[in-house]
Amino acid sequence: MTLSTSGQIYRLFQVLRCWLCGIFISSGYFYSANAFCLEDRNSMLTVSSTVGDLVKHPSFSGFSERLLPKLTDVTQSTLSLDQVGKLMPYHSAFNPEDMIGALNRLITLRQQGQQVFHDYYSEPELNRSPDKRATGLVYYKSKPNAPFVIVVPGGGFEYVGSLHEGFPIAKAIGDSGINAFVLVYRTGQGNRVGTEDLAHAVDYITEHADEFEVNKDHYAVWGASAGARMVANIGSKSPLAFGGRTNHRPDCVVMLYTGHTSYSPNDPPTYAVVGEKDWIASPDVMRTRINVLRALGIRAEFHEYPNIGHGFALGTGTPAQGWLNEALDFCTSEFNRKQPVCHL
Repeated sequence: MTLSTSGQIYRLFQVLRCWLCGIFISSGYFYSANAFCLEDRNSMLTVSSTVGDLVKHPSFSGFSERLLPKLTDVTQSTLSLDQVGKLMPYHSAFNPEDMIGALNRLITLRQQGQQVFHDYYSEPELNRSPDKRATGLVYYKSKPNAPFVIVVPGGGFEYVGSLHEGFPIAKAIGDSGINAFVLVYRTGQGNRVGTEDLAHAVDYITEHADEFEVNKDHYAVWGASAGARMVANIGSKSPLAFGGRTNHRPDCVVMLYTGHTSYSPNDPPTYAVVGEKDWIASPDVMRTRINVLRALGIRAEFHEYPNIGHGFALGTGTPAQGWLNEALDFCTSEFNRKQPVCHL
């Protein structure tokens, strides 16, 4: 089929879509019209869009349920997106505009022909372990051959809070010129299983670096809460220790509000942030770990923000706002100082 013929078919499809939208609306089937005609509204979501709109959006076809905190949240179809913070009880300072901007960036990337979702387990692996079908990588492509960051949201290993502290953070990283991925991992099985998913994701990205157009020699892992435990594991022990195929540790680790305490003399430079009023991750615990890393001669920074609790993500409109730019500066300096890695 020629591109010209393909274009004619697409235009015919759009005419048919508009005609059917008119029938839906004139017949009073507003919900059907809302879902079916979404692409005619510039394919963009708003804070008044619903979970159902997100799930049915053509740009997210085949993986939309994995963008939600839990797969079962597809049943919340009438919940407006400005209320999805209710689905993430361990999080605070939820900002709907940050989330919508990040989702719409994915839609824009799809419209530009980019593949934004990838399975990092092979089909045979998925067949052997069906629970791995809940996993995936969401890709915010930025500058070709720039380093990459894997963002690992939290959720107490009960859900994956990508809508709050995955996609908005990855979008911001991408806006800086660094390629960013958001890890969707298995929940309900604890720290070890989640870290195994992260290790396989590192393998997948580095082994497909040419296709992603990323610099496989330089990467960082950023995690929040439960996700921070996972990225710290990879930093301390490398992906190889968790079933991965590489022992290439990240250049930099960024940890948001976590009670993780273990470390190694080989930990990468680490940047840590937490809220003063965190009721889950004690600031004292994080401060102590950072001081230990410093005593080992590892570059490490600790930042505590007043009057804010757990799970603030970008911290828009809070005392924590701006932490991300400082963390980017920290990691960028590490990317610039590290030598290329020999990949075995």
